[in-house]
Amino acid sequence: MKHVPRQPREGINVSDTHPLVEAGTLFIGLTAIFVGIALLLIFLIEVVLYFVPADKEAALFRDWLPDDLMTVSPADERLYATQSLVDELARQWPDSPYEFRVEIDASEVANAMALPGGLIIVTEGLLQQVESQNELAFVLGHELGHFRNRDHLRALGRGIALSLFFTVTSGSDVSGLGIKVSDLALRGFSRKQELAADSFGLDVVNAQYGHVSEAWRLFERWDTEDGTLLDIATYTSTHPQPDDRIGKLEQLALERGWSVDGEVTELGW
Repeated sequence: MKHVPRQPREGINVSDTHPLVEAGTLFIGLTAIFVGIALLLIFLIEVVLYFVPADKEAALFRDWLPDDLMTVSPADERLYATQSLVDELARQWPDSPYEFRVEIDASEVANAMALPGGLIIVTEGLLQQVESQNELAFVLGHELGHFRNRDHLRALGRGIALSLFFTVTSGSDVSGLGIKVSDLALRGFSRKQELAADSFGLDVVNAQYGHVSEAWRLFERWDTEDGTLLDIATYTSTHPQPDDRIGKLEQLALERGWSVDGEVTELGW
């Protein structure tokens, strides 16, 4: 019996799945892999940085600034006044390994950040929102609290990881790696870390003024929507929500016997 080979069916090398579905599956799969790698990289870098001694970190980043930071003029009186206030508050933490330095970011959105090496960034938008030195002191004291607990290294770890990840995936030269404020701002602290920073910040304010009057007044105004939604959204993206925060601060002051009445100090500009 003679064997007669059959012709293969038409389209045998073509998948039955629609090309768009295949492309979508491939894209989702690759994205999941890249995200997994990025998260692992962030975790590993944060773990390594956590064990860097604070004095070594302070020395290493003493003069460092993020690549995209747009600072105000060194002659700006707000810069001098804010730096002076940070210096005064830092005296309430006598064993601090940092020499804190302040930079004012020329941004209209309200925010503040603690960055490696003792760098504190405060935006023009935030300085426009505060109405007393006491309000600003608590914001700065909160950032000092992140330094005290070394939470700010999460910002550095995430910034390095994201910059490295996008540099490699885009095919850029790794030697040109730069860390930006936008990268660092993507970090977020846990509820426990934020509460600890608030506790330290309020402690510093009480030690500085002898009371905590008006310390959280900024958040009370924001809680009643006396402020732009952009300001509130930006600040609370990296800090606790105003209403929840106010209650915790009031409870903390009550538990520690700190007076909520006292003379409020005007801003130095």
